[in-house]
Amino acid sequence: MQGTLTIMDDPDLKDERLAAQVQGGDSEAFGTLMARYQPKLARYGSRFLARSDDVEDIVQDIFVNVYRNIKGFDSSQRFSPWIYRIAHNAFVNELRRKSRTPIRIPDFDLLALHTPSGERADDLSEHESLARLVESGLAGIDPKYREVLILYFMEELSYREIADVLRIPVATVGVRLLRAKNALKKEYANRNISL
Repeated sequence: MQGTLTIMDDPDLKDERLAAQVQGGDSEAFGTLMARYQPKLARYGSRFLARSDDVEDIVQDIFVNVYRNIKGFDSSQRFSPWIYRIAHNAFVNELRRKSRTPIRIPDFDLLALHTPSGERADDLSEHESLARLVESGLAGIDPKYREVLILYFMEELSYREIADVLRIPVATVGVRLLRAKNALKKEYANRNISL
């Protein structure tokens, strides 16, 4: 039976078009944006904040903020950097509020550590060990460098999108990525760990 295609069912509908529909009062379009971005923002937050217990609440606050401010979004621009900027501000505010050290990054899958079903147990423990190593290394670097690594490697944003999120020049994104990689190398060298 062929039914009517709703916006929830249309993966090709662009975020910018959905945002324009939300600006026109379409609450179903906002639900679609939430469904698309909730897992991404939760993953970004748990990696950036290094704590997952508050992330879901903060992500809900982000969506409240998005809804309140959607009228100010220019639908001729990309939606992704706009929402990530709101998320960035919320997570930075949370970091400032908590300002705890050391920072721990749980459940970090930087290297796509999903294993095929036939993989041996000793290979799995090696993957888990590598994941812990990456987590601990990232926890030891400055949050502004950690964030650039997360946005680029985990969230797969372009330099331009990262620049928009962080409100820094594109060239600065490259500089921060280079410094982040060097900080990570130094962190591992201080622990006598070679990769």
